[in-house]
Amino acid sequence: MQYATITGWGKCVPPATLTNHDLATFIDTSDEWIKPRTGISQRHISHVNTSELASVAAKRALAAAGLEGSDIDLIILATASPDTLIPNIASTVQANIGASCGAFDINAACSGFLYGLGLASSQIKSGQSKKVLVIGAERLSFYLDWSRRETAVLFGDGAGAVVVEATDQPGGVLGYELNNDPAGRDILKAGFGTAMDRFNAASLDFYIEFNGQEIFKRAIAGMGKLSTKVLEKCGVDKEEVDWVIPHQANERIIDTLINRMKIPKEKAVVNIANYGNTSAATIPIAICDALEKGMIKPNQTILSCAFGAGLTSAAVLFKWGDRVTPINQSDAELPPCEQTGIELVAGAVKHFCG
Repeated sequence: MQYATITGWGKCVPPATLTNHDLATFIDTSDEWIKPRTGISQRHISHVNTSELASVAAKRALAAAGLEGSDIDLIILATASPDTLIPNIASTVQANIGASCGAFDINAACSGFLYGLGLASSQIKSGQSKKVLVIGAERLSFYLDWSRRETAVLFGDGAGAVVVEATDQPGGVLGYELNNDPAGRDILKAGFGTAMDRFNAASLDFYIEFNGQEIFKRAIAGMGKLSTKVLEKCGVDKEEVDWVIPHQANERIIDTLINRMKIPKEKAVVNIANYGNTSAATIPIAICDALEKGMIKPNQTILSCAFGAGLTSAAVLFKWGDRVTPINQSDAELPPCEQTGIELVAGAVKHFCG
């Protein structure tokens, strides 16, 4: 029997940051308002396209696995903020890493990485693929109306990637659950697409919109339900879970979810303070951070869950392998950034805030 296990990991966050104090210089907010409500202290603002963030994360994940791009059988890239709709940006990453394989984007919003991880495990367990690269990458700063405090304070840019390989060793992805709640599809959206009036300049002012209270309730319900379902399906008690790596949307959501599941807070990986909500990238970035800090140990059981626009939700239960350190280190880097976070968003701030 084939199992699907994570053998490589890598992240890429742009160097420029936008702190809560920076935000307070152009919108009515403060660190005292943002931090208690969200857990966020800063977010990263990208000076490059989403595909560049994804490519650097991918190269670092490949190096950690001791592989080359040519070894990969399939690339799954989760994003809601691609450089281009046609072609997909998985093909850009493919060219950048020198791979020759199938490559496609998926948009399940913030749940996208876990959707991709589930699909990758199914590809491997069916024998269709042996080595799959799964990436979550976002440049959500592109979608923000900086005059809207409720969204401007939440989102950031970044990418994370993992290599999933076939193995005969029991473990890896034990199970996954995916769901969508279409009744809530309009409470979190960005109005970009063919429904736009392309001849009306006002339609170009698309931005992220959401109903925070509804999202809070539905997020906890969706993640909690699927987390319980995947644990039951795999025959694993919640007491056997070593780490919970949830989507990093809001620390209050994470706290409420963990509390309702009756899982100790110290088992939750929380890094939202440094990044904000990077959508499909939050979970792979959190995996990388947990490994860098020595939190994840060999053969530990990890539960990961997410929710996003759609309203999508996902939960994946996996057992980590024997190795928690990279085989190699990549020298891949983003091009230098000569601007601060405030300077990078200055044009958009002027447009939306006047």
